[in-house]
Amino acid sequence: MACGGFVCSKYTLCALNILYMLVSLLLIAGAAWGKWVDLVSSFRVIAAIIAVGVFLFFVAMMGLCGALKHHQVLLFFYMFVLFLVFIVQFSVSCASLAINKEQQKLLLEITWNKSEALQRDLEISLDCCDFYAVDYKISCEAKCHSAKNCEACSVKIQTYADDVLHFVGGTSLFFSFTEIVGVWLTYRYRNLKEPRLNPRAFL
Repeated sequence: MACGGFVCSKYTLCALNILYMLVSLLLIAGAAWGKWVDLVSSFRVIAAIIAVGVFLFFVAMMGLCGALKHHQVLLFFYMFVLFLVFIVQFSVSCASLAINKEQQKLLLEITWNKSEALQRDLEISLDCCDFYAVDYKISCEAKCHSAKNCEACSVKIQTYADDVLHFVGGTSLFFSFTEIVGVWLTYRYRNLKEPRLNPRAFL
């Protein structure tokens, strides 16, 4: 059967959702590993990553079940949710790729001020103290603090910010296009009749 038919659409949609399930499990496992080795001590960051992974897993599971059973209701809700995820992810990826230095600095400062646990993690991992200017009168978790040769964390963070934002934006943009392909494929698959059924049957 030529690709674009019922069987090809079914298995392509199944493969796409298995890929999403693997990505979701990777997110959950990565967050759990980061917490286990104490790479990230902020519970909110870990919880947010796990929540995204669990959400993606259930969306992929819904799409996989809908594809295997050719279930019209499941496929409709899967298509609707996937389209919403596409809009959010496409917007975030475009913003990540278009953000300038001043906007980066403002965003980093807001994020820095929101979480003391995140500040501690960054100070330890980047070996820096404070955000704008180092104050040795204030305690700091970095090793450089005792030697009094620390750099401000904003300087070190911004050296990685461009690469991280471009990587996140590019990866997110790539997956957003797979999502719009999934929406199109689901719409097409919903309107196909299963060849094993009676061709006169009403679907």
